[in-house]
Amino acid sequence: MNNLTSKKISSALISVYDKTGINTIVKALLKNDVEIISTGGTYDYLTKKGFSCKKVEEITTYPSILGGRVKTLHPLIFGGILSRRDNQDDQHELEQYKIPTIDLVIVDLYPFETTLINTQIEQKINEMIDIGGISLIRAAAKNYKDVVVVPSVKYYSHFLEIYSNNDGRFTIEERKFFAACAFNISSHYDTAIFNWFNREVKLQVFKQSITDVSHLRYGENPHQEGVYFGNITELFDQLNGKAISYNNLNDIEAAIQLANEFDEVLVAIIKHNNACGLACRQSLTEAWGAALESDPLSAFGGVIITNRAVDYHTALEINKLFFEVIIAPDFEQKSLKLLKQKKNRIILRQKVFALPKLQFKSALNGVLVQDKDLVEEDKIKLDFVTKSKASSEEIEDLLFANKIVKHTRSNAIVLAKNKQLLGSGIGQTSRIDAVKHAIEKAKSHGFDLQGAVMA
Repeated sequence: MNNLTSKKISSALISVYDKTGINTIVKALLKNDVEIISTGGTYDYLTKKGFSCKKVEEITTYPSILGGRVKTLHPLIFGGILSRRDNQDDQHELEQYKIPTIDLVIVDLYPFETTLINTQIEQKINEMIDIGGISLIRAAAKNYKDVVVVPSVKYYSHFLEIYSNNDGRFTIEERKFFAACAFNISSHYDTAIFNWFNREVKLQVFKQSITDVSHLRYGENPHQEGVYFGNITELFDQLNGKAISYNNLNDIEAAIQLANEFDEVLVAIIKHNNACGLACRQSLTEAWGAALESDPLSAFGGVIITNRAVDYHTALEINKLFFEVIIAPDFEQKSLKLLKQKKNRIILRQKVFALPKLQFKSALNGVLVQDKDLVEEDKIKLDFVTKSKASSEEIEDLLFANKIVKHTRSNAIVLAKNKQLLGSGIGQTSRIDAVKHAIEKAKSHGFDLQGAVMA
């Protein structure tokens, strides 16, 4: 490490909402005689834990005001963060106004996004808009040449690793890394706040920010790089298998969207984002058998999804064939043990989560956005335009088929009977070809189309 460009921390300002892990950092800092300054709740927490620290008010000589809304917003604090150590005029002003320098800023912001999930009360949400914390983060990040900023609890371990291994010194590259993390945090935070305000104001502005990222083995093809922005652990527990791929994610998305249409006991088999098998039955084993019967050839290597816990008997049947992904709300213990025998098989336990109401697609150096097709057909409101009326069973099958074709690449045709997918024509340039393909598919698997419906 170059000691000419690396800087040692002598003083730190700590203001954190989430106190998780802060004890470890404070211990490390105090061990190296770092002076610690902290704000209201953080100060109370640290002093109760027996740590020596100075309250912000001791520096500013101003109390926390407006119910805690203003604590750190003061020249004596921000001057110490923003002062350029190699600028003589800055240093002269620090001496003139008795402003202490601050070398490290640790902040964990008010949990605005978590509050959005837990309440709809506007006053509570508004109070979770962090002002002082976000200002500290931006100031410290701007002056990364002289200051280290740790903008979230998730960066604590990385900070401690560098701090412990390098005698408390940080290189310019390391400080710049933390500054980039800080602006990432602040921009994401402000985007969330904007989108909350914009739900009513509806400015014609598109802003999305996703901070979680997973680097995939490759994209759709091996020569393409692939990245997933999002946190799949919020949606599933992965109980077995290899890392989820780009193509897996596409099929999983298609499976979730399709399965969400059904309340009855369902098994669907997805291949290349389309259902090649699907059935609703009284029991899971029956639904599995009927779904596989739809197209046993195409099913190989696909994605299975069900909306019921997988029992042992069904697991025995599934285990006879190769499937890359199995998704269910739960698995009986014996079932899971059996299915995990194939080490690469991805097994996902689906959590309860709300599906997004918007759909995005990159196009022409921009983004297309539309409402998701969430319309549900009501059999009571069906309008028959022919003289022949459908029976109650046929109406149920029509609604069943319509749910499938809604999630099938156009031009698409779906044939169904007794709540079982019989055949489908997918992604054809004409509906006539789609019908031909659907009929051919159904007949090739021995289905009698007498009494079947088409959507």
